[in-house]
Amino acid sequence: MSLDRRQFAAAALGVAVSGSGRAQSVRRPNVILVLTDDQGYGDLSIHGNPYLKTPHTDAIGRQGVQFTQFQVSPVCSPTRSSLLTGRYNYRTGVVDTFLGRSMMYPDEVTVAQLLADKGYRTGIFGKWHLGDNYPMRACDRGFQESVVHRGGGIGQPADPEGNSYFDPILDHNGRQKKYSGYCTDVFFDAALEWVETGGSQPFFSYIAPNAPHAPLTVGDEWSGPFRKMGLPEDVSKVYGMVANIDQNLGKLHKKLQALNIERDTLLIFMTDNGPAGQTNRFNAGMRATKGTVYQGGIRVPFFMKWAGRLQPRKTDRIAAHIDVLPTILDACNIPKPKGLQLDGVSIMPLASGTAKAWPGRTLFTQWHRGDVPEPFRASAVRTQRYKLIDGKELYDMQADPAEARDIAAANPEIVTRLRKEYTDWFDSVSAVRKYVPPRIYLGTPHENPVTLTRQDWRVPPDTQRAVGWWEVDVRRAGNFQVGVRFQPVDAAATVHFELSGVQRTAEVAPGANECLLPAVKLTAGPGQLRTAVSTGAKTEGATYVDVWLL
Repeated sequence: MSLDRRQFAAAALGVAVSGSGRAQSVRRPNVILVLTDDQGYGDLSIHGNPYLKTPHTDAIGRQGVQFTQFQVSPVCSPTRSSLLTGRYNYRTGVVDTFLGRSMMYPDEVTVAQLLADKGYRTGIFGKWHLGDNYPMRACDRGFQESVVHRGGGIGQPADPEGNSYFDPILDHNGRQKKYSGYCTDVFFDAALEWVETGGSQPFFSYIAPNAPHAPLTVGDEWSGPFRKMGLPEDVSKVYGMVANIDQNLGKLHKKLQALNIERDTLLIFMTDNGPAGQTNRFNAGMRATKGTVYQGGIRVPFFMKWAGRLQPRKTDRIAAHIDVLPTILDACNIPKPKGLQLDGVSIMPLASGTAKAWPGRTLFTQWHRGDVPEPFRASAVRTQRYKLIDGKELYDMQADPAEARDIAAANPEIVTRLRKEYTDWFDSVSAVRKYVPPRIYLGTPHENPVTLTRQDWRVPPDTQRAVGWWEVDVRRAGNFQVGVRFQPVDAAATVHFELSGVQRTAEVAPGANECLLPAVKLTAGPGQLRTAVSTGAKTEGATYVDVWLL
């Protein structure tokens, strides 16, 4: 299919020591992975942005290894599931970014779990976006310290009502806590404090700010300089958010130096997809933006810095999000557990410059709205030279990096070969899960109460205020209390609840926005939890549903 693993094993022979630095390493390295949100390839001065200055981010690239052809998914959750598991997102249960399609199966093995099992401290600070409820939260998936926002972003439906980028309410190890300051500063400060107070134990810190994702919220001290340049308001705010991230990376660098652990730390910087399409900003000449499988949507910065171990260099070999986990394991001298199936490979031999050979490979990406992906729709197949879009457009990425000239008609044999590789891949990633969604657990001591939100209910993607449902699993039979929160009703209304044949209703007065239903006795097992608020002929879904075992 796309990858001959025996070839890769042969290519890596002789570099396991020099490529990974194992022979030189007295202790296992710390690892810091910084992943920003909706920051495009062109949102860095190192890549030619004419307005934005990012000296601290640029320094990671200039002092480390720059992968100039690094590929991710077109949107948030798919990228995050792949980099944390080393597997294509369709294998993990993650199909999309909301409506129950961005929850990762709890039996997927994360890099945090693998490192924790080998004595690492593990922490996440920022955006998780792979499930807000047990057993899919970051604190359930190997992160011993977790400071994250809910859902796909601060202020989105999964968040507490009225939450803001300033002084946000975040989940700290599964419990809500209010913080002071701007969200990006909060995440970096929490990460640096955690690093500083951890002693000599090696650590893995995953810093994933939600900036510069919309809503474009940042202080005027950051956006003002770009506004004075005459840039549009949205671009000024994006660049202000990126400038703030860059300053925080400078603080991170100073902290590593102050703690005298810079040479013991592998620092990775990357972004999760291309720039959001609502902003007309510099994109390094690439075609399209976030949400597409053209280069502007999936090519991102990827820098690796390890002082004293990796020499500054660039490599144009294609690599992807699925390579992050195996690369970190390689750097930390941790063997892949027997039986763990990965799609990615370690790119440490490329980073070290000691790979004697690097066999060709084929990478895949696909994304569109819906419960189940459709063959070839919004898909890309990438080799070192060629790229096939939607199974019909073919581009020579060496001669035409802007993807301006479709050469499919002149190269039918290449199209046929790549279509076959795609079909084999699609069948493989679809085979095991078959896109059956994971379930949120009710009635466990790990999360009680459970708060269900519109982030994870199941409705068609173009439906705004329909009545959705949640795929749940009652893990322990018993008596449960259910609270329903909703938009204020303008007339007397009826609140409905149903799960596995058990129904409850309650009447509420005009102006009400919440209701506590009579207790329900639930049996153990899977089911679809539904709630609705009816006012005359009008029926809408709830905003939040709180369920707890009495």
